[in-house]
Amino acid sequence: MKTSASPDVAWLEREYNNRARVPEHAVHFERWARDSALARTRGPALLDVSYGHGPGETLDIFRAPRKPGTPPAPVLVFIHGGWWRSLDKSDHSFIAPPFVQQGACVVVPNYALCPAVSVPDITLQMVHALAWVYRHIGAHGGDPDRITVVGHSAGGHLAAMMLACDWSMVGDDLPLALVKNALSMSGLFDLEPVMQTPSVQVSLQLTAEQVAKASPARLPAPPLREGRGELTAVVGAEESSEFLRHNRLIRQAWGQHVVPVCEALKGLNHFSIVDALANPQQRLHKMVRALLGV
Repeated sequence: MKTSASPDVAWLEREYNNRARVPEHAVHFERWARDSALARTRGPALLDVSYGHGPGETLDIFRAPRKPGTPPAPVLVFIHGGWWRSLDKSDHSFIAPPFVQQGACVVVPNYALCPAVSVPDITLQMVHALAWVYRHIGAHGGDPDRITVVGHSAGGHLAAMMLACDWSMVGDDLPLALVKNALSMSGLFDLEPVMQTPSVQVSLQLTAEQVAKASPARLPAPPLREGRGELTAVVGAEESSEFLRHNRLIRQAWGQHVVPVCEALKGLNHFSIVDALANPQQRLHKMVRALLGV
């Protein structure tokens, strides 16, 4: 990132305005919505399950088919992006079918959107969503001891925050290794330049205090322990220099032992990387399957 007494606002706007960088973004959104509606009709899906009592605190569960007596399924929790201010879980149901077909249980949570809430508020909502998944996913055929979190963009930030969470502070019944491993796609790991980007900050209303406590790269690296894996950090090679920098930054901050995979995926931009996640032929999809063990 460029540094100076006064940030180069025009440069920040170019770096962080992904919709302007990808003029065909609306085509992606339309396809996501269409394919997601189809995925929900084909099921089996349990929609709008409450994980809390606040606005937006619902999730969708896509259960893997299981024969009686077989082990529970690994769990993929997918957190959507949208700058913490837009999009919805219903736009991302299409992520689920390819993983369900391979034997995974997929959970897609929602969260309230800025500016009605803050980024730290949303982070706590995802903490509550993951705690709910650990406590209840067994009733839906999922294995609470095999939870992988994947997130895109703002969701990539939240996925890293879930890996860094101290679950002992959340509930006595929760294991320290609640999140087995995580994968961040196009994640944002230092919120200071985001705070300095006017078109985003108008909705997020970030403060310096929030930047300090909600930037993964400013937090201690999550300790590796038995049953708790690492963070995989990926970004589209065609994304802006700032998104490429964020991807490198989290490895620099947390170390290669915690972030063993840090890659820019060829041919992908900020939106096509989500399509790649749902495409069984793509390297990204195979990376997530490897994390799930399916």
